[in-house]
Amino acid sequence: MRVSMQGVSLVYGLLGALALALLVAAYTDIRRRQIDNALNLAIAAAAPAFWWASRWGWGDIAWQLGLALAALVVLAGLFAIGAMGGGDVKLLVALALWTPPLPFAQLLLVMAVAGGILTLGMGAWHVAKRRRDRLAIPYGIAIAGAGLWVIWAYQIPLAAHAATS
Repeated sequence: MRVSMQGVSLVYGLLGALALALLVAAYTDIRRRQIDNALNLAIAAAAPAFWWASRWGWGDIAWQLGLALAALVVLAGLFAIGAMGGGDVKLLVALALWTPPLPFAQLLLVMAVAGGILTLGMGAWHVAKRRRDRLAIPYGIAIAGAGLWVIWAYQIPLAAHAATS
């Protein structure tokens, strides 16, 4: 399906805004170990504009809503057992509204690898500094990095293809 140049420009603009929001999420998670609710809400609220600009059909939108609901259920369970922070859960659910199922699975894989590397690095630093306080991992960095990877590897090429086909 061909998307108009204005539609492609809007898609690129929305993806740019999403990328910026992910950078802000990573920054605030580094600085305060918190991802703001307003930021997660803005990411989620912008998803319908992305769907419209990308000319997604009702079936595509239903898949996204189902994916976000499934992500919420699974990730809320991880939050309940203390394995994940609330801001991280909300950020991933918001990203599930933007990312089709297969790229979302890839996002989770990239996030897990990046999060593992981040945890090992911060754990080593924590031990080297002989810190006794609880190690708090700013997992928003891994989530943002994975989100940026999906934008670059999947969504931008898809938008470019939609403009030319």
